[in-house]
Amino acid sequence: MNFQTLLFDVDDTLLDFQAAEDQALQRLFREKKVAWSPAIKEAYQQVNQQLWRDYELGKISRNEVTDTRFGKFFATLNQRVDSPKMDQQYRSYLAQGSQLLANSREIVADLAQKADLYIVTNGVSETQRNRLTKAGLLPYFKDIFVSEETGYQKPMKEFFDYVFQRIPNFKASETVIIGDSLTSDIQGGQGAGIATVWLNPEQQPLLPGITPTYEIRQLAELYQILGSDNPLANRKKSLATGKK
Repeated sequence: MNFQTLLFDVDDTLLDFQAAEDQALQRLFREKKVAWSPAIKEAYQQVNQQLWRDYELGKISRNEVTDTRFGKFFATLNQRVDSPKMDQQYRSYLAQGSQLLANSREIVADLAQKADLYIVTNGVSETQRNRLTKAGLLPYFKDIFVSEETGYQKPMKEFFDYVFQRIPNFKASETVIIGDSLTSDIQGGQGAGIATVWLNPEQQPLLPGITPTYEIRQLAELYQILGSDNPLANRKKSLATGKK
């Protein structure tokens, strides 16, 4: 293995956040008698994503994101809601969304036998832990680092300093972060002096000043970077040739 410490993002890296979010929002908006549509989803995401970007930049706190996003969104519909209460309901629905991305559980289960795996996420602590538990991923990780608990968030160097201090025998040269966000995972890893793997299935363009060490389109491509055999590929090959 070329790396012995693997830091994994959660949403849209291991778990299908888009599916979980759609499920939770549809249920929530149905209760508020708001018709679900692609336009409504896009309008909500514009509000939500801007707040999370401000959080990544340190302009606002996590609580400001979660406590105000629904109030700001429903204001665009000329409606007033109890934003913090609505967010609590949304997160209870979101926590039920444990859809895995492709074969991420099989990959994590295999890599956990070869290296030390950790979670690094900007999500809400209780929600993320519940989703990881429900997805059957939690046992494969040595520890979970959530911005809510660390006091800092990706891409802040302080977040990574916090993580590094709590990993036994940490070596930056043997550590890599795997994630889907250029501005959070890749920029954060770059600033912290570790290798980065950008999971970019839709082949999005790079952003100025952010250059991942590696780029992949699916998680299974990690094996090539790590210098390890992919047992899933070997299994498919055996099935194709009729061998067991």
